Amino acid sequence: MNLKLFKNYISFILMIMTITNYQMFTTINANANEKKIIYLTFDDGPAGKVTEDTLDILKKDSVPATFFLIGDQIKGQENLIKRMYDEGHSLGLHSMSHKKNSLYSSNESFLKEMLNTQETINSIVGIKPTILRFPFGCNNNYYRLSQSMVDLLHQNNLKIYDWNTDSGDGANPNANPSLFIKNSRSNKDCVLLLMHCAYMSKNSVKALPDIIKYYKDNGYEFKAIDENTPEEFHFMKK
Repeated sequence: MNLKLFKNYISFILMIMTITNYQMFTTINANANEKKIIYLTFDDGPAGKVTEDTLDILKKDSVPATFFLIGDQIKGQENLIKRMYDEGHSLGLHSMSHKKNSLYSSNESFLKEMLNTQETINSIVGIKPTILRFPFGCNNNYYRLSQSMVDLLHQNNLKIYDWNTDSGDGANPNANPSLFIKNSRSNKDCVLLLMHCAYMSKNSVKALPDIIKYYKDNGYEFKAIDENTPEEFHFMKK
């Protein structure tokens, strides 16, 4: 190999190494910049002072959240719905009645309650939420999610959001707040955390600041669920 060819060969090798190293560098940096996400979600509101206190904490910590609302509780508490909306939180559907017997009597009954809740919210803030959560989860001791239900909801432009982390405040609302804090800690890349802001959820309010601090300290980005958020549900054998 003459000298000129040798120099060209060395230049080519160095160029390949530079490109490879750059690609590795950008890939590592891209991975390093990917943020973990936490969706704080609150069921069973609006509920007077408990919901107000929850909103106060979220505002203080500049954290967005998602509220799955019970339609029958909204009358007389329209100011709380307006506040949620004005402060940048997402509003979701959680049925009118939250009663298993009527809600799960048929797919059509379920849909009707969700659409009625949608109209109630629309009359207050001028939007029709398309995100929903099944009361007690889409697989509970009374109901198992079916493909026909999913199809019906999707046909009506509705999306389903269960959770992948449970604070435990729904099943045991009077438990020590430290239990909710412990249960709420996760290291998943995307956390959908179930909490409540119902009338009985006073201890959830006490736990909330520490839960927010945990996720902030661990580098999570707080987001509110919207129509672009990937759905969260699964099917179980009956």
